[in-house]
Amino acid sequence: MTKQRLTEVLAEVAAGTLTPEAALERLRHFPVEELTYANVDHLRPLTQGFSEVVLCEGKTTEQVLGICQSLESSGGAFLATRANDEMRQALTERFPRAEANALGRTVCLAPDPPGPVTGKGTVLVVTAGTSDLPVAEEAAAVGRAMGNHVELLADVGVAGIHRLLKHSELLNEASVLIVVAGMDGALASVIGGMVGVPVVAVPTSVGYGASFGGVSALLAMLNSCASGVVVVNIDNGFGAAVAASRINHLPS
Repeated sequence: MTKQRLTEVLAEVAAGTLTPEAALERLRHFPVEELTYANVDHLRPLTQGFSEVVLCEGKTTEQVLGICQSLESSGGAFLATRANDEMRQALTERFPRAEANALGRTVCLAPDPPGPVTGKGTVLVVTAGTSDLPVAEEAAAVGRAMGNHVELLADVGVAGIHRLLKHSELLNEASVLIVVAGMDGALASVIGGMVGVPVVAVPTSVGYGASFGGVSALLAMLNSCASGVVVVNIDNGFGAAVAASRINHLPS
């Protein structure tokens, strides 16, 4: 239930064009809809500015479809993350307007008509390597779904620093940067020392044995000597995008 839809229902009741009983019927699942396997939180748009996001990992395809149907019925939209091939196919078949991102493993059904871009500036997602793209694509898809203008700069890691330096103007034009890197995770520190805006660092599980599934990059980012670098969990493109979006929506 979005703020706009709730306002419309209350306005119709106040104007006498909608009975309280009919309004109650429209709001029968507000604020929480109890399914047999989930409690769908329809209050989230009012408390956090965006509807509950569906983490598909660990759920069955039928459960994902049911939760997304609930969100679509209430707010006309949904965002699903970590959706496997079967889930993406099922969702796009059920909701033909939905856009699936195979690399980022997301499915987004935007409102109809789509909402405006409400973020104040550009969220720039930067990856150290091509292997980091799945996490970066997740972050980019989530950032766009939350009303931000998002750009992606890929494969500019410190192994060839000249690839990054030629994009210094793009880096400095961004309002928030999401830096996605595995291996030694050094790219976050490099970019953190080049820009004066918030940097959200995302360690990835990309790397050889001693990277310990992303722990090496995580520790390197947490110990960054560059100011203004904050770190989310390993492979957490979603969390990075939410943080960046909230920064990008702060009042001036």
